[in-house]
Amino acid sequence: MEPAISTMHGTMHDTVQGPVPANVQTAVAPEGLHDILVNMTVPLMGRSWQRDRIVLGDAMRPPMAAAIARSGKVAIALGHAARPSLVTSASGPITLAYDPAHLPQARAALIAASAQGGWPVAGDPQSLALLTLAERIAASTIPVLLEGPTGTGKEVLARFVHRLSARKDGPFVAVNCAAMPEAMLEALLFGHKKGAFTGAAEAAEGLFRAADGGTLLLDEIGELPLALQSKMLRTLQEGEVLPLGATRPMKVDVRVVAATNRHLATEVEAGRFREDLLYRLNVFPLTLPALRDRPGDIAPLAFAMLLRHAAQPGRPGWIGNEALALLETHPWPGNVRELENVIRRAILLGHGAPEIAPEHIVFDTAVRAASEGGAAMIAPPSHITGARSLSDVAFASEARAILETLASNGGNRAATARSLGISERTLRYRLASMRGAGLMTAAGAA
Repeated sequence: MEPAISTMHGTMHDTVQGPVPANVQTAVAPEGLHDILVNMTVPLMGRSWQRDRIVLGDAMRPPMAAAIARSGKVAIALGHAARPSLVTSASGPITLAYDPAHLPQARAALIAASAQGGWPVAGDPQSLALLTLAERIAASTIPVLLEGPTGTGKEVLARFVHRLSARKDGPFVAVNCAAMPEAMLEALLFGHKKGAFTGAAEAAEGLFRAADGGTLLLDEIGELPLALQSKMLRTLQEGEVLPLGATRPMKVDVRVVAATNRHLATEVEAGRFREDLLYRLNVFPLTLPALRDRPGDIAPLAFAMLLRHAAQPGRPGWIGNEALALLETHPWPGNVRELENVIRRAILLGHGAPEIAPEHIVFDTAVRAASEGGAAMIAPPSHITGARSLSDVAFASEARAILETLASNGGNRAATARSLGISERTLRYRLASMRGAGLMTAAGAA
C-alpha cells in the first residue's frame, strides 16, 4: 500500500492519499489531474537518486521554484495543453504542458525534465537496469570499467557513479588518454617536479593528486601507451604516484573509473594492453549498448536535448509524434552525440515553429559505415574545407589523407599507420584531433 505523500498545491500545505508512488514530492491538483502521467513515468525513473530530487506541481510560482532549486531539487510544473511544450527559465520551474491523448511523448518529456542537472536520461529497460547496477557499485570503492561505443554516454555514467558514492563531495577529474601526446600524458597524470624536463619551469601536481579524495575518469584507457600502463598499475595497487623527477612516491586516495570504446580483452591478445592492468580495472565492468540497441532512450534523450538547446524565444518547444517516430527508426551510427547534432539542427531549421516536425529532421547523410570494426567517417565541415590559414589547409589535407587511407584499409588502424609511415600511437592522436574537429563521428578498434 502506498504511503501518504505531501502535496504542494499553490501554498504547499495539503496532504492527501493517492496512487502516486512513494518518495516523489508532488504539487498536483487534489483531483489527481496528472496521476496517469506520474504513475506511468515514475517507475521508469531511478530509485531515490532521482525521485527524491523531483517536485511536481501545477501553477508553481517562481519564488517557490527558486526555493526548490536552492534545495538541490528540480521543480516541474505540469499542465494540460492542446499545443504541448517543454520549456525552462532562469527563475521559474521547468514547465511541461502536455496533451493527455499523447501520454508516451509526455512521459519521455517528463523523464528528460527530471534528469536536469547532468543526471542520466533513461527510459529503456536496459538503461534502467544498468543504472540500478551502477548505483550499487557506486556505494563500493572498487574500480569501474565502462565499455561501449563512442558517444554512448560513458562520462555521464562515470559522473553518476561519482555523485552517488561516498566521494561525491570530492573532485571529479576527467582526462582523455587519446587526446594527449604520449610525452605529455605521463606528466599530466602523475605530475612532475620543477626542472624534470625541458620546459618544466614550475612543478605540477598531476591529475591523480588533483583527484585526491574523489574520482578520476580515464577516458579511452585503451589508448594508454604500454610504458604508462605499468606505472598506472602500480598506482592502482599501491595508492601512490611518483611524479616525474621525484625520488619518493606520494600517497593518493583516488577511485579510478576507466572508459573505453575498445574490447580490452582483444587488446590484451593483440599485445596492446597489459593483462594485469585489465584484471585490476575489470573488477566490475559496465557495458553501455549502442543507442540503436536501447530505443526506449531515444525520445527522452531527444527531449532532454530540446530542453538544453531550445531555451531561446522562437525556438520549438516540443517534438512532434511523427518526428519522434523518424528518430526512433534511425540506426544512429554516432550514438547520442549524433542525436544531439540532429536535434540542434532541427531546432535551427524549426525556428518559429511550435514543434519539431519531420521536415526539420536532417540526419548526417554524409556518414557512411565502414567495415565492421572500422570507422564511420563524414565529409570535412565547411570551416575546414573553406580554411584560409596555412595551418588549417595543412590540417584539412592531412585529415583527408588519413580518412582515405583508413577507408582503403577497411578501418584497420595498424595497416593505416604502416601505409602512412607513422606510428599507431601518432595515428590515434591524429584521429582524436579529427574527432574533436568534427571530421569523424566514431572510431572502431584496429
